[in-house]
Amino acid sequence: MKFGVAIFPTESVPPPSELAVMAEERGFECLLFPEHTHIPASRESPWPGGDELPPWYSRTYDPFVALTAAAMATERLLIGTGICLVIERDPIVTAKEVASIDVLSGGRFLFGVGAGWNAEEMRNHGTEPSRRFSLMRERIEAMKAIWTEDEASYSGRQVGFERIWSWPKPVQKPHPPVLVGGDGPTVLDRVLAYGDEWMPNRVREEELTARIAELNARAAEAGRGSIPVTVVGMAPDPERIERLAQAGVHRVVFWLPQDGLEAVEQGFDRYAGAMHQYQTAG
Repeated sequence: MKFGVAIFPTESVPPPSELAVMAEERGFECLLFPEHTHIPASRESPWPGGDELPPWYSRTYDPFVALTAAAMATERLLIGTGICLVIERDPIVTAKEVASIDVLSGGRFLFGVGAGWNAEEMRNHGTEPSRRFSLMRERIEAMKAIWTEDEASYSGRQVGFERIWSWPKPVQKPHPPVLVGGDGPTVLDRVLAYGDEWMPNRVREEELTARIAELNARAAEAGRGSIPVTVVGMAPDPERIERLAQAGVHRVVFWLPQDGLEAVEQGFDRYAGAMHQYQTAG
């Protein structure tokens, strides 16, 4: 089992470089940063996590800027998006950002992707919510073409370009792993279509076990091997972590507190303790 941490990088917590050093020194495998370009003040879309949206959603740094700082401060730590809202990003620009950070980090980038939940936020970027999943697929397919072809072309219904040159190419081949986030009824379709891993967030254990079995059965039918699963939002419970490992989870990620340095340090210590307890028991 691999262990990681995630946090919204804001001015209220230690800088990304310090967070990364704290994670690496404690033996975590990865550090993930989420993304929101902004939060519409109308607040029409309900937040899936509860009634009141926490302030850090509108205060988070750009993930690629923050992750570059994290990468430069560390040597072994994997850094990644958890998740990048590709439906709000130009695919040519994003492909260059992903490749650049993968090169600069020495091949340590994890590309977590998703479509998001805030309809007004999507619309402000010109994305109609009803077509967000088809747009996400095309943008990721287009980025894969840019990463793997010297002279890339892509033709879709919503994304298209012909014969473009774009370097650098990623260190990881054929490209950094694409971790498809989401828990909805059709997420496994997206994982199988263009993902390298599935990254659910806070899914009930029984449901998760059943869906992992379904995912791997469908992967086998498609001629693929077992698909790795990263669970974000894990509780520091070694026994539950072991059950998820038996079900096919290969990485768990803990959410760090957002309430300043002391709270972040306490979160790190609590999660590192659970990680070491699990590893010692194993």
